[in-house]
Amino acid sequence: MRFAGHNFEPLPTGALYWRARQTLLVADLHFEKMASFARRGQMLPPYDTAMTLARLETDLRRTGAKTLISLGDSFHRPDASSLLTNADRMRLDAMIGAINCIWLAGNHDPLVHAIGGTCLADFELDGLSFAHEPRKGKTGLISGHLHPAARVLMAGRSTRKSCFVHDNRLMILPAYGASTGAINILSPPFAGLFHWPSLEVAMLGRDRVYPVPVKRLIQG
Repeated sequence: MRFAGHNFEPLPTGALYWRARQTLLVADLHFEKMASFARRGQMLPPYDTAMTLARLETDLRRTGAKTLISLGDSFHRPDASSLLTNADRMRLDAMIGAINCIWLAGNHDPLVHAIGGTCLADFELDGLSFAHEPRKGKTGLISGHLHPAARVLMAGRSTRKSCFVHDNRLMILPAYGASTGAINILSPPFAGLFHWPSLEVAMLGRDRVYPVPVKRLIQG
């Protein structure tokens, strides 16, 4: 995937690998989302953090990334790092100790946390900007927040999957967390963000990422 003069490798997990910088980018991990719901009386199995960590460990190992940039909403709420189980905290500590981790602030986790790594509001490198929320008119911005998904119609059947989407000025990554939802890129939250003649969409598959013709996108 070519974006703003740089080459990236989109992974079927929703991570984006920047080989030139040995950097893995992820968005919207939402660690401890189910635990946060459980504390409010919703009896949901709190295994999402362990599943997301396992996915992240695998991507880091397969790519050999030396740096991780998490594009905000790494935790589902500001105090969620205190909800981690001992096992999950140990796994996260081991990961942070092995690589350089940059955690960007999101709307769910705007505060600095105490799990290690570097906490920033946003970040710039090699002419690119990294932030949680997409912004109109910003060139070379890679963000998350909106949990993009695409629905396509092919051979009379429709398929809906999370996706990467960019117009060579703005890229939005799919949500990486195991318990996150997704929003169709044709829905109102995405209105006005992209220059549609330049739009590129890549849907997540089981084992690979698939480019999608924009003309096949449908609502829903």
